[in-house]
Formats: sequence, C-alpha cells, structure tokens
Amino acid sequence: MSHFAAMIARTESRWKGADADEITLDDLNDIEQIVDVMRDASVGEGSVVLFVEEDDEWFAVVRVDGTDDPRIFISDARVVAVSQLAMAVFGDLAPDEAVDVSEAIAEDEDVRAEDDESPSVRPVPEPSGATDLLADYGISSQDLLDMCAEEGALPADVITTICERLGCADEIEVYR
Repeated sequence: MSHFAAMIARTESRWKGADADEITLDDLNDIEQIVDVMRDASVGEGSVVLFVEEDDEWFAVVRVDGTDDPRIFISDARVVAVSQLAMAVFGDLAPDEAVDVSEAIAEDEDVRAEDDESPSVRPVPEPSGATDLLADYGISSQDLLDMCAEEGALPADVITTICERLGCADEIEVYR
C-alpha cells in the first residue's frame, strides 16, 4: 500500500511545510510517537498539522498545538480495521466490532457488474474524530464533513481543498 504524508507547521505569518515521510510513518507504532515527531517540527507553541492519505481510500488530519493533546480526524473510520497505518494512528477510534471494508467494496463491485452502465460508487464514508480541529482556521466541522461526503471527491482532492483554504497548498503539493 502506498501512502502520502506531509505536515505543516504554523509560524507567526505563514505555514511551513515538512515532508512527513521523513518521519517514516511505517516505523512509528502509535499516535504518541507521531505526536512526538510533530512537536519536534513545531515552531514555538504553534500548530502542526499532519495530513495522511493511503491508496486514495481514506485521509486523516492530526493537529498538535504546543503541549495540548492531539486532535485527530479520519475520513472513514472503517479503514482502521484493515489498514496498519490507520490502526497505528487511529487505533483508539476502532469500532467495537471490526468492520470488513473489503466486503463493502466487493458488494459495490457486484452491483456495478450487474449494471455496467451505472457509475462507480464508493461506500459512504464514516468520518470520525475531532471534526472541529481546523475551525479556528476557517474550516468548520460541517465544512469538513461536507468535503468528505462530496460525491466523486477522492481523499487527495479533499486534502488539496483543505490546504487551499488554509493557504498552504504549495507547501503540501511539493511533497506529492
């Protein structure tokens, strides 16, 4: 599985980009280790935001402000049951009973096979976590949920839209 990860740190006047692949997400076992790396990238007590996307199936945003607890949002909590990366970062959001996302995808493929003229349909995402983590930067909880629910929007598209609204699209796109 391939993933994209990049983080931005807020300075007094702008966002500063940092390639999160440098933190080697594959080698980090849990959110505490990821938060430690994020805090190392912070500028003073400013915000650090990490964007993670895997195989254009899901995306996540992690935000750390100084020594405050991290705030975490994931576009589809069901992937925690099937993605090692999602589990490392979002294990606390795992549902009580594991959800087999591959079954839902297979069902969608069966429906498409029955009617070749029907458009490709992705399962409805199940966002979870701190939907308000970017509210003070102008992206409300409802805005974030609407972006996740937008028909045809891929996780990479949503990250791009978020970054454009935050004013850090150039800082993030350099790492794609």
